[in-house]
Amino acid sequence: MASDSAFFMSESIDGLNVGAQFLDRLSAEQKAQVLAAGRAVFTAQGEMVFSQGEHHSGIYIIRRGQVRVYYTAPSGREITLAYWTPGHFIGGPEIAGEGPHMWSGIAMEDCEITALSSPALQRLLVQVPAFALALIDGLIAKGKCYSSMAQMLGTRSVIERLAQYLLNLAELYGLADGDTVIINRKVTHDQIAAMVGSTRQWITMMLKRFQAKRIIAIEDGVIRIRRLDLLEDILFKE
Repeated sequence: MASDSAFFMSESIDGLNVGAQFLDRLSAEQKAQVLAAGRAVFTAQGEMVFSQGEHHSGIYIIRRGQVRVYYTAPSGREITLAYWTPGHFIGGPEIAGEGPHMWSGIAMEDCEITALSSPALQRLLVQVPAFALALIDGLIAKGKCYSSMAQMLGTRSVIERLAQYLLNLAELYGLADGDTVIINRKVTHDQIAAMVGSTRQWITMMLKRFQAKRIIAIEDGVIRIRRLDLLEDILFKE
């Protein structure tokens, strides 16, 4: 799996990046027409692409970079819905441009994005029927993503979600080093907590416990998984 794959809570990494191909059913000419209907937006790392509660004005197709999409509760606590990468569109589920954004999107690195306004979208849906089908493909992929996340939150304990998260990281970004796997991606305790639906304090406690049991080791913020089998035991215990 390429390191620029989208990432969200799921029972496996299969299908994580399916939505990146939603424009593949278009011809080169049709794809160029779609992209020409939008405007190029360059978003620096740390800047908002869109914000929860703001009026919806269209969708955004990621051309380069990575965007974290997340929901903020009234308490201020955040949960990460997904990290989206090139080829994916963000800004849904609204398409027509009515109502507010249900969540926020922030650039995790410098991003190049094509913004398609709601009027431009509606024109394209009429003028390029294949684009309507492509957009449906993209919405189906998003629906599967959020269904997967809901299933994980509803049927897996927090420790099981943490174990699955580490296993998914190992498959996506792991580098074999003898009997261990180095996660070639730095993640903070806050980022892990927002992904698995927990608190930073709990994540810190559990990672220390995993280290004490020699399941993982953490050096300079880099996670090394020493016992993949013990993480799998957490998921598949009877």
